[in-house]
Amino acid sequence: MTHRRVLPAAAIAALLISTAACSADDTADVGEDTDEESAAGLTLEDVQEEGTLTVGTEGTYRPFSYHEGGSGDLTGYDVDIVTAVAEKLGVEVQFEETQWDAMFAGLESARFDVVANQVSVTEDRQESYLFSEPYTVSNGVIVTLADNEEITSFEDLEGKTTAQSLTSNWYDLAVEAGADVEGVEGWAQSVTLLEQGRVDATINDKLTYLDYQATEDNENIAIAAETDDQSFAALTFRQGSESLVEAVDEALAELAEDGTLTEISEEYFDADVSQ
Repeated sequence: MTHRRVLPAAAIAALLISTAACSADDTADVGEDTDEESAAGLTLEDVQEEGTLTVGTEGTYRPFSYHEGGSGDLTGYDVDIVTAVAEKLGVEVQFEETQWDAMFAGLESARFDVVANQVSVTEDRQESYLFSEPYTVSNGVIVTLADNEEITSFEDLEGKTTAQSLTSNWYDLAVEAGADVEGVEGWAQSVTLLEQGRVDATINDKLTYLDYQATEDNENIAIAAETDDQSFAALTFRQGSESLVEAVDEALAELAEDGTLTEISEEYFDADVSQ
């Protein structure tokens, strides 16, 4: 007899938080030893006196931080958000591109003042860094063919086949739900297998789905279900930067109130992912 497994909300929450938007190759994090000493925090007055907010970002993480066509100007959702924040603070913005593995070390050594790279807020990171109010909110989603009527929840994945990267936490979520997993290299391959009928579904971040649909408008696929638990991405600062974070939070609140955050979000996702 096959026993139906129901994935607990707590398990989904833990997996979602650990997956949340940071980078496809999230291999470096807090607590990792570096040869660089941690610098002191920054005040708002420090930044305004300098006249520049220096921002660490990847520059290869579409649609958040990337070069159009691979060689154009730096652009992206996170780039536009932090640029708008800097304008509110009355300073220029300067971007320092670096690999994700070196992102936190660069922040700690004062190579840059803030990280804008879809860093998810987790308990571990809050012990080492300061975060602004979130500017991105996302869920995990199940994507199926648009006419699929069999999968409407994570419980329905038991015995079904999903397409997942074997190194992602979405793979773990699929296994926990009782799915058989077909290994893929990424989102594009998952969609191909889904449309070919070789898999029943794929689990991914909702932002990935929205970004894809904003450019492809693929009517063959749709979101069948999403997690109740959400992940939050925020700007990240060194400890001791409380006055700067407070000013950034005020700027983000103003940008939310005047519709700027929604406008930037809809430009990249055709949806408001800022709240």
